[in-house]
Amino acid sequence: MKKLINDPGAVVEDALNGLVAAHPSLAVRDRVVYRAAGPRPGKVGLVSGGGSGHEPLHAGFVGHGMLDAACPGEVFTSPVPDQIVAATAAVDGGAGVLHVVKNYTGDVLNFEMAAELAEDVEIVSVLVNDDVAVQDSLYTAGRRGTGATVFVEKIAGALAEEGAPLAEVARVASEVNARSRSFGIALTSCTTPASGKPTFELPESDVELGVGIHGEPGRQRAPMASARELAALAMEAVHGDLPLEGDLLVMVNGMGGTPLMELYVVFAEVAAYVRGKGARVARSLVGNYVTSLDMQGFSVTVCRLDDTLTRLWDAPVETPGLRWGR
Repeated sequence: MKKLINDPGAVVEDALNGLVAAHPSLAVRDRVVYRAAGPRPGKVGLVSGGGSGHEPLHAGFVGHGMLDAACPGEVFTSPVPDQIVAATAAVDGGAGVLHVVKNYTGDVLNFEMAAELAEDVEIVSVLVNDDVAVQDSLYTAGRRGTGATVFVEKIAGALAEEGAPLAEVARVASEVNARSRSFGIALTSCTTPASGKPTFELPESDVELGVGIHGEPGRQRAPMASARELAALAMEAVHGDLPLEGDLLVMVNGMGGTPLMELYVVFAEVAAYVRGKGARVARSLVGNYVTSLDMQGFSVTVCRLDDTLTRLWDAPVETPGLRWGR
């Protein structure tokens, strides 16, 4: 295993120290990443979190227009309730706090416990469960939460910046999730720093259709194929669950080990597929946003936009992972 680390047991702390050193607008304390300026009075706070190894999710989305704090766990391991409680208290500006929770059993249980433990803070939780690949997995009861988490954090974050009340921010966050679907395909496994070996075995001749971001099995294994064929498989899964129509926000996301050149090849095929269904790619992202360490592959996330969601997506954002309009 060749990885740019010092000690497998300290990789999360080392990475967080590097994140805040590179971005002075952020601060880290007790393994929670915050906006260094602190909460804004009267603004709804947004907190999310999950296992490390999915960078820039979640800590890379702390900043203006998105999250107020993120709670990174160990690699592929949920944050503990104490982290979430501390983050919730620290970002409360008096208007309550929204918890954005990906649908993985550990995340759900720990965020629920934290909400019970947090005192004198109004909390609403929104569950993200956009992955159409499988209904249940090794980590999840129901659908997994993946790429739509970025959409929820961005759009709900923009609305919170405008001063909307907690109930409205939560409603729009839930609407974004309901309008979004994702599907991922792996070309290789990933290698966690602690294990030093691939999480699962995948022959050179095969791909995993519907892989999870922790390496969970998908729908099936299939022979390696062209970008056009693999993009069509992903889009058929999305379209079969949520028909593509109108203006769409489309993200072609890298799993961490795929060159940007290849992601753009995939995006061209995804855009052609969308046009073929009579819909339009109105907004797009291409790059690494919800990764699985060094896994090679991609996922596609699609959200059906309306005027309000488009406006909120376009609103200024300034985080390590997303930045425009400021």
